[in-house]
Amino acid sequence: MEQRLISELGNTIHQNAGFVSSMKNEIARVVVGQEHMVEAAMIALLTGGHILLEGVPGLAKTLLCNTIAQVVDCQFHRIQFTPDLLPSDLIGSLAYRQNDGTFYAKKGPVFANLVLADEINRAPAKVQSALLEAMQEKQVTIGETTYPLPRPFLVVATQNPIDQEGTYPLPEAQVDRFMLKVIVDYPTIEEEKRILERTTSPQKTTVTPVTSASHIITASSIVESIYIDERVQNYIVNIVYATRKPENYGLPKLKECIARGASPRATIALAAAAKALAFMDMRAFVTPDDIQKLAFDVLQHRIALTYEAEADNITPVDIIEAILGKVEVP
Repeated sequence: MEQRLISELGNTIHQNAGFVSSMKNEIARVVVGQEHMVEAAMIALLTGGHILLEGVPGLAKTLLCNTIAQVVDCQFHRIQFTPDLLPSDLIGSLAYRQNDGTFYAKKGPVFANLVLADEINRAPAKVQSALLEAMQEKQVTIGETTYPLPRPFLVVATQNPIDQEGTYPLPEAQVDRFMLKVIVDYPTIEEEKRILERTTSPQKTTVTPVTSASHIITASSIVESIYIDERVQNYIVNIVYATRKPENYGLPKLKECIARGASPRATIALAAAAKALAFMDMRAFVTPDDIQKLAFDVLQHRIALTYEAEADNITPVDIIEAILGKVEVP
């Protein structure tokens, strides 16, 4: 891309990305800390991706989703996933109209701009399959008719740690559809003091919409135009490929640790997320730092470990760190 075009794109970004800081400020009025989770959710919103949040209950995951919907002034639905949940509880079903004897589509809660799938790994496989079509195709089939989902469309799924009772491992195909996976940790002592102050105060904090769904769609089209140099593209491809063939990058020991590397969706997701991060930083181009910052959230749920690696307490994070330390930075 010519320097002139990059400069013009930079001006366009400065004119359209002002809502990013406003969104962060409004969210921070309600959600204490958790900057990493907030940033990841905004990246997913700008790219049309989906995000998986893993952590124990009570870490503001639901609060964040509700707050984002208010700040963007878009439709929000929360679905509590349980073992007895049915696909029709998610996407809707055909209902009978008595006055004329016909059937009509009664749309389910998935028809919203922002859908919170709470405790997603407590529901059975049929429900996961119904959600998968919505996530991948941005559409839902009820009866014989297919209905498009509203834009923007974002699924934020929360997941309990899989060793908790009553949880099911998510299907690999579905996990791969999540652009990012974020491990949500406990707040610091100072943050928890602020949480206590806010929740015990008689004055409740409210947020003001600072953007709209149509503005998010416009911003998403700008994000797609952000420039990625060929050397940075090669860097992305090499990082992802190293999860499949680590021995080609001077990491032969990792070969025994990885049962399955990341798919090409990881390559696409890493590039798209890096573009969104550049947009949020008011840049018209992606840097290697963007790739390194996002690699963990994009790759950790896409790397399957061998039994030997699990026995040695090796994690996907350890593998990503080794790869980032070995792959040449442009």
